[in-house]
Amino acid sequence: MNAAADYRNTAPFSRGGVAAIITIGFAAFLAMLYFLASGATGEESRSNEAHASAGGLHGYAGLSRLLESNGQDVNLSRDRAGLETSGLLILTPRFNSDPQAIAKILKTRSRTGPTLLILPKWQTAPPPRDLPEEQAETLGEDWIRLVNPSTPQWLAELPEPFAISRGLAVPNDRAPAVWSGMGRSGVLPTPVAATAPSAAKYEPLISDGAGRLLALEIVGEPGSKYRADAEPLIVVVDPDLVNNYGLADPGRAAAALSIVRSAGYGDMNDVTFDLTLAGLGDATNLLTLAFQPPFLAATICLVLALLIVAWRAFMRFGPTAAPARQIAFGKARLVENGAGLIVRARRLTLLTGPYALAVQRRIAKSLGLKRIDSQRLDDAIAARMPDSDSFSNLAAKLEQADSPSQVLHAAKDLDRLTRTLKR
Repeated sequence: MNAAADYRNTAPFSRGGVAAIITIGFAAFLAMLYFLASGATGEESRSNEAHASAGGLHGYAGLSRLLESNGQDVNLSRDRAGLETSGLLILTPRFNSDPQAIAKILKTRSRTGPTLLILPKWQTAPPPRDLPEEQAETLGEDWIRLVNPSTPQWLAELPEPFAISRGLAVPNDRAPAVWSGMGRSGVLPTPVAATAPSAAKYEPLISDGAGRLLALEIVGEPGSKYRADAEPLIVVVDPDLVNNYGLADPGRAAAALSIVRSAGYGDMNDVTFDLTLAGLGDATNLLTLAFQPPFLAATICLVLALLIVAWRAFMRFGPTAAPARQIAFGKARLVENGAGLIVRARRLTLLTGPYALAVQRRIAKSLGLKRIDSQRLDDAIAARMPDSDSFSNLAAKLEQADSPSQVLHAAKDLDRLTRTLKR
């Protein structure tokens, strides 16, 4: 009884242990969904691309901090919804960005809010691997090398009035350019990769010593609907005016701040840096999506099903059912199992002879016969039960039976004869 009781009451885990396992596993699963959907996979810097989270020379993390220190409300957007802001939107596309996507954004922004477009300039490479050990230890996570300044190919595919690439020119001189504009002047840290010429649809903001534009506002052709109705769109042709490399100079930092204020009407505090064009984010949070139509109904059904399963697991209906023993104790059970094996094997005919001999010995014992002989046994049965069939006939029927039903009927007749003689 003690062994049976232990078997029924022993559980591999306690109720609290099961609850802890389920809670920790569910929380870990939700955390995995969130971090995968939000793009937080441990590659936050992405120093090979120029964006507002990059701390390399060509990144714009310095511009983001500069605006925050000057009272701007800066938001780094990893979602397409950030493109719909009514405040200033700063775009930092890559060299391989989709021109159709950029054109769509610029057309939409001409109706919804001011935009600052910073063109890419630099290809990058990691620091050399053969640096001396004392220099390699001083390298930061975002340290890169600037190589191969160029202009993006997608500029040639933008529609009017955004097609500034048709006027871009690459200066022959490789010396750092002198710049002026926004009430300031100075020298760029690197040679200019491209400039834009003066045109009626451009309003100059920053120009080089030859009068070519390094930063401009697209206002559209005189008399056009775009000039009359469009929101401000400022294009920084040379990003060294506003990137981390350029902001190392106080004069360029002041000019960059003036450019941003000019794009945002001066008193606009809401500034959004888009990171989706730089390849960061642009993923829907699965947890948020699960609680939005049309997936909300399925989420509610799933939560209710989980609650029902949990309630059923922790609230049993009655005591635990002890499983039946597969092999019981005792001779009777052993005989029953052996008989069941014979029945399943369909070999009942093999038992007819041994069973007849066993019945013959039992009847002889009950009649007091010391020597077992079929004829003497039949005579003794006839003397005691004249109307009964003889043992020889019943035994012959049993041995001649060739089907399970015939074997069973003949065996029952012999058993009935044995019981009658014992009375």
